[in-house]
Amino acid sequence: MSELINNSEKKRELLKHLILQLHKGEAPEVVRKRLEELLRSIPYDDVVQVEQELINEGLPTEEVLKLCDIHTAVLDGHIDQSAARPVPAGHPVDTFKKENQELTKVIAQTRELFIKAPNLKEEEIKVYLIELKGCFNALSDVDKHYLRKEYLLFPFLEKHDITGPPKVMWGKHDETRALLKAAHEILSIPEGLSVDDLCTAIAYTLEPALSAIEGMIMKEEEILLPMSMDTLTDEEWYQVYQQTTEFGFCLYDPTDKWNPENIEISKVTYSGNGSMQLPTGSFSVEELTALFNILPMDITFVDKDDKVKFFSLGPHRIFDRNRAIIGRSVQLCHPPHSVHIVEQILSDFKSGKETNAAFWINFKGRFIYIEYIAMRNEEGEYLGVIECTQDLTEYRKLEGEQRLLSYTSK
Repeated sequence: MSELINNSEKKRELLKHLILQLHKGEAPEVVRKRLEELLRSIPYDDVVQVEQELINEGLPTEEVLKLCDIHTAVLDGHIDQSAARPVPAGHPVDTFKKENQELTKVIAQTRELFIKAPNLKEEEIKVYLIELKGCFNALSDVDKHYLRKEYLLFPFLEKHDITGPPKVMWGKHDETRALLKAAHEILSIPEGLSVDDLCTAIAYTLEPALSAIEGMIMKEEEILLPMSMDTLTDEEWYQVYQQTTEFGFCLYDPTDKWNPENIEISKVTYSGNGSMQLPTGSFSVEELTALFNILPMDITFVDKDDKVKFFSLGPHRIFDRNRAIIGRSVQLCHPPHSVHIVEQILSDFKSGKETNAAFWINFKGRFIYIEYIAMRNEEGEYLGVIECTQDLTEYRKLEGEQRLLSYTSK
């Protein structure tokens, strides 16, 4: 038996045989026990190779997908990663891992809320649901994490003839998206939920969504990411790195920059002199960045699809922002109790009924003016909305006139 286990080819054959037994439904508990006993140390590339072989040999991807969680649960914690390559700070894999850490924290917070559900009083349910919605709003950020895998990482794996795991994982992504959608639908029932309804929803809808996200984290950490580190070149990883910000980050704002050695890092140019040409002049990227950062207001841009695309990063921001919101639906960036106002503004702007909406509030002892302005092109087509936030506290104190030169520092 020891010779069989130590032989890599025989181990893969045994793994394939046991997985096929699981797929056939042959005593899954017995098969699971055999796997745990015989395959305590399975190199992750063997798992990937077997999965790829099964698909190449005709096992439908849907069938692999259907029972993926069964054999993944068996292998959880038993995959040997001692030979895995180290991951540099700021590398796309480092970002994936940091995002997984943040997702794990939110999952733990959500489960702590689940524990409280059976003992809730009727008058506590409304506040409890708001907390629960906040957790699931945060968890829905995982879509950006999945999109980066699907559109940046998977194509490179496929170029290296690794097609099985991406197919299976993409299917699991879609399952998780469906579970999260169902969770949001239940938590948004207008009449609210009783304690019994809530406990049922947690057991049959909300917890499965958490388990799906958690299961994908395991698949990434133990199989996908180590395999990808061994497969992609630094040049390929840098292409992933350069395009990552187009999709945004998941609950995490990277601070480390990754500059791989021996790779020519090209700068984006927009015209012959490196500037962006506009109808009334031009800016370099450096100039435009500085402009937005020194404006006496905070600016956030949400595109026509309700996705956050940009925010200014001045030294005295009024409301905190980080790059984890880039690519996120603006509805998920607001507390659940105010989402209906956001939806109304967007609806009125898109229809052309309205163009501006203003609010003013007292915030931490300051008088804050917030204005939402619809952006349209020359043909009147809706392009998105700009949120401008200004601290008018000192301006409200002004009286008379100031005609003489007077420098101010802020």
